[in-house]
This record gives sequence, C-alpha cells and structure tokens, in this order.
Amino acid sequence: MLNKKDNIAVKNIEFACVEQLVPKNHILRDIEKSIDFTFVYDLVKDLYSEENGRPSIDPVVLIKMELIQYLFGIPSMRKTAEEIKVNLAYRWFLGYGLTEETPHFSVVSKNYSRRFKDTDIFEKIFERILEEAIECGFVNMESIFIDGTHIKANANKKKVEIEYIQKEARNYEEQLRKEINIDRLSHGKKELKENNKQEIVKRYKSTIDEDCGMFHKGEHERCLAYSANTACDKNGFVLGTNVTAGNVHDSQSFEGIYDKVTQKYENIKNIVIDAGYKTPAICKKVIDDNKNPVTPYKRPMTKQGFFKKYDYVYDEYYDCIICPNNKILRYVTTNRDGYREYVSNPNECKNCPFKNQCTNNKDNIKQVQRHIWEKYIEQAEDIRHTEGMKAVYDKRKETIERVFADAKEKHGMRYTRYRGLKRVTNQIMMIFACMNLKKIAKWKRKNGYFPPVLHNIYQKLIIFLRFGSMWASTPTIFA
Repeated sequence: MLNKKDNIAVKNIEFACVEQLVPKNHILRDIEKSIDFTFVYDLVKDLYSEENGRPSIDPVVLIKMELIQYLFGIPSMRKTAEEIKVNLAYRWFLGYGLTEETPHFSVVSKNYSRRFKDTDIFEKIFERILEEAIECGFVNMESIFIDGTHIKANANKKKVEIEYIQKEARNYEEQLRKEINIDRLSHGKKELKENNKQEIVKRYKSTIDEDCGMFHKGEHERCLAYSANTACDKNGFVLGTNVTAGNVHDSQSFEGIYDKVTQKYENIKNIVIDAGYKTPAICKKVIDDNKNPVTPYKRPMTKQGFFKKYDYVYDEYYDCIICPNNKILRYVTTNRDGYREYVSNPNECKNCPFKNQCTNNKDNIKQVQRHIWEKYIEQAEDIRHTEGMKAVYDKRKETIERVFADAKEKHGMRYTRYRGLKRVTNQIMMIFACMNLKKIAKWKRKNGYFPPVLHNIYQKLIIFLRFGSMWASTPTIFA
C-alpha cells in the first residue's frame, strides 16, 4: 500500500536533549571517552590574558573544530562551521545545545592565524594523543616504517619564476669528505683540496607559495607540492612526520624524520624503508645506530644486454675488481663523491669475447665505481636475506602505505589547505593526530579497554569468578 509522509512532524514541539539524539555507537562518543581534552588548557594558558580582553571562545572548542574538519575530511573551516550548526553529533562533541550559537568560522581562522601562529601547539597535541596510544600498549616500536608522499600545494603551477641558487650541502658532507681523504691517503694519493666552487642549480619558485617545490616523477604531471616523510609502527600509528618542499628527494629528507623518531623512542630494532632510501649514507647511519635497515631488492640500473654491477666481483684483500672474464680492474682514484674508481687494461679488453656486453668505450677501457661506504649496502643485503625480514618488509603495504591512502582519501591530505611550510606542517600534524585518535577510540571500544590499574583488577576478578574453587591452590594469582 502506498503511504505518503506529511510534514506536520517537523513543526511539532518535542522535549529532547542532544545527549539522547546522538547515536550510542557514534565515533565521536568513542573519541570523547578515549582522551581527556583538558590538556589543551595547559598548552594555551600563556596565549590568553587572565584579566584583560573579552571572554574568549573555549580553546578546547577551537581544537575540536579542527579535529572535526580532519576526522571527516571536510574541505574548509567555513564548511566545517556550517556543518556544526546542523549536525547534532558535532554539537554534542563541542558541548553546544540545540539552539546555542556555534562559533563563526572567521573566529576560528583568526585564532589560528594570530594566537596559535608560530607556536608548537599542534605538534604537542599530536604528541599527547600518541602518548595515550603508547600508554594503552597499542604501539609496537620493534619495527618502524618510513616513507614519503607528495601533497599538492595550494598554488598555480603556471605562476612560477626561475631562480638559480647555490646547491645545499648534504648533511653528511663533512664526514664523507674526511673519509674520502683517509681513503686516498691509504692508497698513496693526495688529499682533495676543498672545493670552494659554488654549485649553482636551477629551481622553479612559486610566486604564490615560496616554500613549495616543483615535483615531477615518471609519467606524473608536473605540479607544485610538499613532501611529507612519515614514520609509523606496525599497527599503523603515526610516530612523526617531517615536511619539506616537493622537490627535495626522500633520501635527503630521511635524516629529519629518522632522528626525530629514534631520539625519542629507544627500543626500535628495524627501520623498514623502500628502494628510494637505499643509499650508502642512509644504510651507514642506520647500521651505525645498531638498527637493521630492512630494504627491498633494487634492480641494477644498467643498459639492457650489458653485465650487471654484481657481475663484477670486488676482492677486498687485493682491493681490485674482477670482471666476468676473470680480468682485473685496478684502483685509480677516489673521487669527490666518495666513489673508488677501478679501470681495466685496454689491451686485455680489446680482444675480450664479452666486450659487447661490457663496454662501448672507444678506448677499450671498462670503469667500475664502488662507494667507500658500499659495505653498508652489502650488510643491508645480508639483512634482507635474513629469515623473517621479508615478512617485515611486506608489512609496508598494511602500514605506511595504508596511512597515506587513508590520509588522502578520508582525511583531506591530497591537497594542502594553507600556504607556507609552517602552516602546511600544522595541517599534516593535525591530520595524523586525528588518525591516531580515531584508531585509539576504535581499539578501546573493541578491546573493552580499562585504565591499567582497573584492567589488572578486572582480570583478577574474572579469574576469581571462573576458578573460585581453586583459590586455595592458586594464591599467587592475586599477589
């Protein structure tokens, strides 16, 4: 039978409170239970005057509005403020009644651009939420997964200007230079003179957002972007992030996120990274810290039809390279990039049956380079073949790759909302804070979580109820 709904019910006066209207299983209820947001007051107490000025909007409300925006992937604060007006769950989360006026989006924006500007409040919020996950025992630090992703900048790629700037020195440049000179002296060569020549590089600079960089990879279209190098544990909890311009390679920005995480957490054993980070400097840094770099197989970048690099065997005792035809390539020098150069005898290569698979050099000379830190790459290869390490590396698709996928698809990290490195960093920190918070709330609900002391009492009570008759024989249970 066809039934027609009239609109009389929407004009009825009913007695109800917001608490009753929000579903019991709503994610915001779980989030409200999972953490005490009053810690925000301690973070902002120095940013407000206790005696002067008009009464402010509750800072916890401002932070929660930001959390709502990123939890539900709302594109802007203006849209968030509009949604809060009509969404009962949002009103309940902020502590507002049915008819109470909610904050205007401009109030929130001005607080973020004036009061919270140049502060580390967002990083502290991220850290406090992560601490909650650690205290609950949800975080596993044995293996951490590090990777980078690009986020499109809020800037027009056509509005750029070309500038020529001095190339920045690598973080390990001074250490590498010292070891190069030691290696040269051990081979009877002179030390390299300091290179005072400034290397100039070409850079596309946005006239709208100067901190972003031009990014281009493979078949992807060129775009202005930021890069977020991020670390997470095997349960998918984000441990930290380091944001740079999009034209900075992951291997160059690795040290920032690596140091941030390893200096804070000491029990890390495995650093799981992809092929983009598999460089001598990174492997050396990780191994020198008594940690295992867990890396994938990296295909040799040689011409098709030619011998691979691993076909040329290094003899450590005689410090030479042995080619596939069992001929010796002798040491010549160590260059400024830290590579030892080994060259063949042209008279032997001239009539070699494998010449067409070895070199096209018109002087019949084959050159092979080996980095002075190559042994760390070889150690990483040994670790890769260790039992269990393949399973650890395979977790990447379930951890860091899933973190990036969820952040972009569900929480609005595909594009930046703001301009400038500091504001973009704050946005990304809040997105990851929301993701951690959401996971904490779900895990607590799923596991029926109790605070540690109550949980211990609860477990003993269960044992007592189940095995009460065994009380006399098992007194150690209640010790």
